[in-house]
Amino acid sequence: MYRTHFALREPPFGLTPDTAFAFACVPHQEALNTLLVAVANGEGFMKITGEVGTGKTLLCRRFLAELDGEFVSAYLPNPYLDPLGLLLALADELRVAFDRDNDRHQLVKALNHVLLEYARAGKRVVVCLDEAQAMPLETLESLRLLSNLETEKRKLFQVVLFGQPELDTRLKHESVRQLQQRITYHYQLSPLSRRETEYYVGHRLRVAGYVGDRLFHRSAMDALYRASAGVPRLVNVLAHKAMLAAYGEDRHYVSAAHVRKAALDTPAARSARSPVLAAGAALFVAVAALAYWFGYR
Repeated sequence: MYRTHFALREPPFGLTPDTAFAFACVPHQEALNTLLVAVANGEGFMKITGEVGTGKTLLCRRFLAELDGEFVSAYLPNPYLDPLGLLLALADELRVAFDRDNDRHQLVKALNHVLLEYARAGKRVVVCLDEAQAMPLETLESLRLLSNLETEKRKLFQVVLFGQPELDTRLKHESVRQLQQRITYHYQLSPLSRRETEYYVGHRLRVAGYVGDRLFHRSAMDALYRASAGVPRLVNVLAHKAMLAAYGEDRHYVSAAHVRKAALDTPAARSARSPVLAAGAALFVAVAALAYWFGYR
């Protein structure tokens, strides 16, 4: 919408996880290093937790992209499945030939056969489950039982659970206590610091093609950090809306006032919310959008 106005090649603050925009902040780099060390050591279960919007899915994609030809990966973005559904999803990801009418026992045998073939070929299998806090308890226990498949030397596959902090609560349940004991590596993602937030915004702008003077004034960055608390997804939402507000005023920089208007229009942002001010901010952003589409600017 404002790409031409700010001389950008592409939108800098999209919400879709895009590894081209990946920013190597300390929490993400430490988490990625932890995962790479863990899979190299052949550990069975690993866990990454973080609040909503801290970049777990992007981290998962970065991790999968870092795996070399020694690894075979399976990615389940929505593990809200019953035990049989989990087996079927894994079979699909690992290209296991099976009859859809097979029972659970036959499906496990088919999975075991393919996993053994990978092991004989010197391949390691890594299964990544995103949004793991949504997994039913019986499915978590089924996953643990499936992980018992092994050779005399090692497990036939490794598992990485990515989830919100509710995953930790779920794993404390009596019925899955054995699974919790098998998690050998764990990292909790934290939000960005004030300095990291500034670097993060600058990084995304550069990747999107911005080469001009400082776009976000220092006071705007202070306001952005306060409103987002350093949560990357919120930073993206607020930065996008603030740029839209600046565009609506025909400004080539973003001020703290633009960020505050963006925050008032964003329910998840940390701000003192007034219904009147929030309605005005929403109207402001909407008018800026209409101005673009109808050619008023």
